[in-house]
Order: sequence, then C-alpha cells, then structure tokens
Amino acid sequence: MAPKSLWGVLLIAVIAVAGYYLLTADKGGQARSGPPIVAVTVPQFTEAALTGKGAFDTYCAACHGANAAGQDGVAPPLVHKIYEPNHHGDISFWRAAKRGVQAHHWPFGNMPPVGKVTDEDLAGIVLYIRELQRANGVN
Repeated sequence: MAPKSLWGVLLIAVIAVAGYYLLTADKGGQARSGPPIVAVTVPQFTEAALTGKGAFDTYCAACHGANAAGQDGVAPPLVHKIYEPNHHGDISFWRAAKRGVQAHHWPFGNMPPVGKVTDEDLAGIVLYIRELQRANGVN
C-alpha cells in the first residue's frame, strides 16, 4: 500500500472512532447506559434510607445504575463484595463523591467528583447503599 493511501486509511479510521465516541459518550466520556452488572434484591428500606435513595437516584444512578447494580461499560455495582464495609468504609464513598477516585478495582476509568452533592445527601446515600448491601449479603 502506498504511503498516501495508508495515511488516508488511518485518517478515516480516526474519524470513524472519534465519531463513534462522540455519538455514544456523554460529557464524562462514558457510555450513557448499559445492562446491570449484578442482580439486586431490594429490601424494605428505613425512612432515612429512602431519603438516601432519592439522593442516589439524583447523583449516582446515572452511572452506578438503578439500585446500585452497576452498568456494564459505565460504572461498577456498589452492591458488591469489593464495597463491603470492611474493605471500603463509609468514608470511601464520601471521598469518591467529593474528590473523585482513580480506577483501581474496575476497568471503567476514573470517577470524577460529583458536583453539588451535599454532606446530608452523602449520609443518606451511604445509608441507602449499606441497606442494599446487607439485603444482598454484602456485609
């Protein structure tokens, strides 16, 4: 193949990949949705956890999925043994939301900080996640 043809093929490939990325990615560079990664049993929540569910749905579910089940190609499930309290304490969720976190368990890339989430929201979110985890044997 001639050098000019090779450059032309390479340019077309780069344009195709960039186009696919722009059409399928949100502003954070991740796919917008994917199937759940884990099956989650939903318990009867305490009133406080229901408040946390509302905050989770507002700030977290777009990436971590409904009921923290994760989304394939987007973000990990939080109802998973990796996030059990003895491995990732409550403060880990706070730090991740406030500061972001570098990818270290999953191949989804780094998690950016969550804008506008308050300490009150985070307290409820953590309570909600912990109740989901207990109902699913993650404790």
